[in-house]
Amino acid sequence: MMRILLAAVLLAVLLPAPAAEASQTKLEAAQVCSVACDTLDPSRAQEETFPVAEKVLNGRRIVLHVSDKDAMGWASIDNGSTGNAVWLDRSWDGGATWDGLLGKATIPSSWTGTRTLMYNQADPAGHRRGLIRACGDASGVVCTDWAHVKVCDAACDGSASPVGDSQPVPSTTLANRRIALHVDNRGMAWATIDTGRAGDEIWLDRSWNEGASWPGGSSLGRLSVPSGATSTKTALFATKDPKSKLYGGAVRACGRAVEGSNGACTAWARPATDRAAAAADALMYSYRPDTAWWLSSWWNSAVAVTTLMDYQKRTNRTDLRWIVDRTFTENKGVFPAGVKSGDALEGNFISRAIDDTEWWAIAWIQAYDLTGDRKYLDMAVTIANYVHGYWDTSTCGGGVWWDRERTYKNAITNGLYVRMTAALHNRLPSDTVWLQRATTGWNWFQASGMINSAKLVNDGLTNACGNNGQTVWTYNQGLAIGGALELWRATGNAALLTSARQLADAAIASSALSPNGILTETCDVGSASCDDNQKQFKGIFMRYLTDLADATGAAAYRTFAPRQSDTIWQSDRDSLNRLGQRWTGQGTNPRDWRTQASALGGILAATP
Repeated sequence: MMRILLAAVLLAVLLPAPAAEASQTKLEAAQVCSVACDTLDPSRAQEETFPVAEKVLNGRRIVLHVSDKDAMGWASIDNGSTGNAVWLDRSWDGGATWDGLLGKATIPSSWTGTRTLMYNQADPAGHRRGLIRACGDASGVVCTDWAHVKVCDAACDGSASPVGDSQPVPSTTLANRRIALHVDNRGMAWATIDTGRAGDEIWLDRSWNEGASWPGGSSLGRLSVPSGATSTKTALFATKDPKSKLYGGAVRACGRAVEGSNGACTAWARPATDRAAAAADALMYSYRPDTAWWLSSWWNSAVAVTTLMDYQKRTNRTDLRWIVDRTFTENKGVFPAGVKSGDALEGNFISRAIDDTEWWAIAWIQAYDLTGDRKYLDMAVTIANYVHGYWDTSTCGGGVWWDRERTYKNAITNGLYVRMTAALHNRLPSDTVWLQRATTGWNWFQASGMINSAKLVNDGLTNACGNNGQTVWTYNQGLAIGGALELWRATGNAALLTSARQLADAAIASSALSPNGILTETCDVGSASCDDNQKQFKGIFMRYLTDLADATGAAAYRTFAPRQSDTIWQSDRDSLNRLGQRWTGQGTNPRDWRTQASALGGILAATP
């Protein structure tokens, strides 16, 4: 700390005021955004805490204020006089270096104190963990300690007594020493070295960007094998930082032999408490708190947030609840074409793409179920009323158009329509309107011909209103199951449950959709490649098969679900818990957040 204080004092002495201010202007140009952007007014803070002790300099109080709900902080100076100043420092490498003078504010004439604006503690979009401190100048410079130096999740950095012990990646060797990475069942990590000698060293590295770099995370818990021993272990360290909105951190174990300068490290790994938690954590890595979605795919983001809500509801977790309101609030407005979708978004999640719009209604119905907040159900009603405007009996006797231009009637738009309208009826007391629409929608869909003789759902209808024979996609099959099942809940009509089961049984028995008992998309086979939409289809099917399994308890579905989860975990996962397009892991296997969300759906199906 003394070195840092002296450096700050020397900076103040050696740099004239204009040069210091010019330097500050350059630093502040690199604005950081998380749930809010740098320079938020402290009057908008959701809370106020004091994580480190204040400093007193010549009678002036220098205080660091933090709102963990905003993941931001600000600084204040009190009992001062005109010209005294206060600012924040922010470090991206654990306090070794820092961006100084952030938000510098000077006490004006006749005042005795002032404060800075708020600045982010971390940069989730850039996968950087930061530290902040408050500094003041009153005939000298003083700074508080850095806040939140330790990462805290299930436990905090430096804790002891692991709960369980597993090794997520193979150990490595160095001159006959064995260096291993360990994880407990809370997701805390530590490193060990054994078959060594006194003076050997062991430590952890921690990265927030999947091992590309690890500033501030090097040599964590570093220690030497003591005299007379052949092994030792580090303390425990966390790889999720909820306060900073950072997820998907990775660690590796590293060691050095006493007789040489060389070291060795294991592969990077993401610790996790269980399969679903591992998949969810890796999916959250790609979530952008600043823009509140997963980049580059609009409807896919609706499905991803719905899957994470499924995860929270199924596991009774609340730690990711914040993304529900964040996604809702930041995306309900108007966006020009090309910002979040190829289409213009007109407010309330509405666009010319009717099926895209429906996916958001499904998401907000789930948000209502998860939180009980009526605003989400009201939004789903707004969306559903818009969609219903494209129900058209003048072509093919009914059905909802796929797009505003009325070019195509297809399975996904109408499967979503039935599920959405039936779900609204089941949540709106005394409703009759949505029930009538759901019933009409299902009766039309079932009679449309899109469900073929094998009980598999083709993509849509021809201009002559016949089955177009196009690909049987798993998500079409899933929404047909989900629509029939939700309408059964609304009516008690046993024929609807029978239809849902027939559709599920047909998919499980299909040599195309479930070869060797593993759910497979047509584009998973051979050298084919799934596009960004198709990558997410299988998880949607599993969502509604899970719903059917819960409703019926049928052994066939209870057997099918764990097989998918086991295959994904054993064949489709890397050391960072990233899950791919092909659940068997065979061939070229693209991995991105869409494949991650899909596979999480497959894992959740086997989660009690």
